[in-house]
Amino acid sequence: MAGWCLIVPGVPGARAEDPITLSQRGQITDKVDALDGRGAAVETSLDRLRTKHRVRLFVAYVRDFSGRSPESWADSTAVRSGLGRDDILLAVATHDRRYAWSTDAGSPLTDSRLAEVARTAVEPALRRNDWAGAAIGAANGYGAVLAGRPVPVPSLTPGEPDPGGRAAEAGAAANLVLPVVVVLGAVAVAAYRYRKRRRRASASAPARAGAQGRGSPGEAPRPPPTPLPELDGRAKQLLVETDDALRTSREELGFATAQLGEEATAPFTDAVHFAQGELTLAFRLRQRLDEALPEDDTVRRRMLDEIIARCAEAGDRLDAEAEGFDRLRALERNAPQALDAARTAFRELGERAATARGTLATLRERYADSASAPVGDGVEQAEDRLAFASAALDEAGGSLDAADNGGAAVRVRAAEAAIGQAAILVGAVERRARELAEAAGRLPGALTGTETDLADARGLLRGTPPGTPTADLQGRIGRAEAVVAGVRRERDAGRYDPIDALRRVEETDAVLDEALAGAREHERGVRRAGTLLEQATLGARSAVGAADDYLTTHRGAVGSQARTRLVEARRRLERGHAAAAVGDARGALAETRLADGLAREAQYLAEEDVRSYGNQYGGSGTTGRTRRGPGFGGGA
Repeated sequence: MAGWCLIVPGVPGARAEDPITLSQRGQITDKVDALDGRGAAVETSLDRLRTKHRVRLFVAYVRDFSGRSPESWADSTAVRSGLGRDDILLAVATHDRRYAWSTDAGSPLTDSRLAEVARTAVEPALRRNDWAGAAIGAANGYGAVLAGRPVPVPSLTPGEPDPGGRAAEAGAAANLVLPVVVVLGAVAVAAYRYRKRRRRASASAPARAGAQGRGSPGEAPRPPPTPLPELDGRAKQLLVETDDALRTSREELGFATAQLGEEATAPFTDAVHFAQGELTLAFRLRQRLDEALPEDDTVRRRMLDEIIARCAEAGDRLDAEAEGFDRLRALERNAPQALDAARTAFRELGERAATARGTLATLRERYADSASAPVGDGVEQAEDRLAFASAALDEAGGSLDAADNGGAAVRVRAAEAAIGQAAILVGAVERRARELAEAAGRLPGALTGTETDLADARGLLRGTPPGTPTADLQGRIGRAEAVVAGVRRERDAGRYDPIDALRRVEETDAVLDEALAGAREHERGVRRAGTLLEQATLGARSAVGAADDYLTTHRGAVGSQARTRLVEARRRLERGHAAAAVGDARGALAETRLADGLAREAQYLAEEDVRSYGNQYGGSGTTGRTRRGPGFGGGA
């Protein structure tokens, strides 16, 4: 589970509160006496939510989260306490002034609704130290959105700033750390199917609504077409949900293949490939809409309908294999073997994470900050996920000891998901180190090649007949000279970013190469284009990989635009490979440079999504979380 937030330091030496098992006497666990006599009012609100909507809200008040991230603490507590699909945990650390909520991905409450309740009913109460009011506001808010009503604004009763600690300053309320949204890392097959059924119903409606015209005599008139803005929003939402489902399916398929072999999982691999193809085409349509919005509403509607239909096809294919996949894995029956495999993966990844920490320290010492920035907090996030996995594995072992194979299976799946996410983060650090080393090795040759091209360009300039315009060529030469000089200064100064430096050299050299194309021999020009292509491919490959890793590990907060750019970047990179394979180095270079730009745009947009997700609560911290989406019976 991923997340960052601004931390208000606690009192040194104070007792830490490890993840807990929630009280068995009700839905309130108050370790710090935060409710101060208002427990009955909170219970009434919780009972009303449970009775009317069959959703149980559990609230836990503790002094702090024992040094863990809020999401790790909340997830561990939720797993330890066996919370399920219709359960929500609101965890509040009153002294550390941090909080988080944890839900199952099959929850009837969507992310946007959870955020709306937090923004309107929970956050204002916590800022005023109204600890009971936060729980009451959450319960009333969840009930309202489930009933289709606006979230009510709670009346506030300010309370003790630091119940249980009594040491916080009176002004600390303004520093309340904003929440990290977390999702319980255990999804049952039933929850998965519920979400998929609901999604299929919503997915098919727009396509039907998009059709216009009247029925045959005697038939009821067709409903009016869905307004285009609504249809556009639905298409974006389905792209995100289907992309999450596909990523989840790939992650769980990886564990199944490792456990059972490629032959046994071949039908499910085929399903994933089919879904990927449909989704890629849907994203391509979205990219076309983003690049040039059709003036004709009919064309736009047809494209949006096709996006929705392709997302539905991808999801339906995954749905069709879900039951067979669950039978194949048989996690309840094979829980002991799956637990052993997960423990082995956990140990191996723990060793890699320790090595990656050292690798990251070396990168920071050797290169500029921007060089390691894409993976700067990767090890920390990986360790956070491994801490969650450790807790889930311990719980799974306890469930097996108690002959509860079903509970063990759920916890093993949660651990697998966390381990898979951690592996992506650790792998990103390892890959970044290799890419930086490769770029550093290529840079001297790239500088030499650009200087050769500069000499050719100067010769071309000297040989230009009088009266011929030369401003463009002079401009290209001047820019190239400035870039080469700047890169050499950065490299000689010590800490620099080899990938960025190589990219800048390649880009300016490509501009020179265009000017020299007509004056060079064909063969020499092709060779030079091939060299530039190798340099550009390294940068593009690095950018695509970094964006994909970031999106995968923050996908709960990332919208459709970043995902669309990333898919288009992959498509352009593949087109570049295809052009290179048939000897079209110049065409390959153009596609590869487009891929690089699109991938960097995708990462920027994804980071903006994560920042804005955190800032929607009005604070300066940044939050991110990994949403559990449906796959072959669940996964993270």
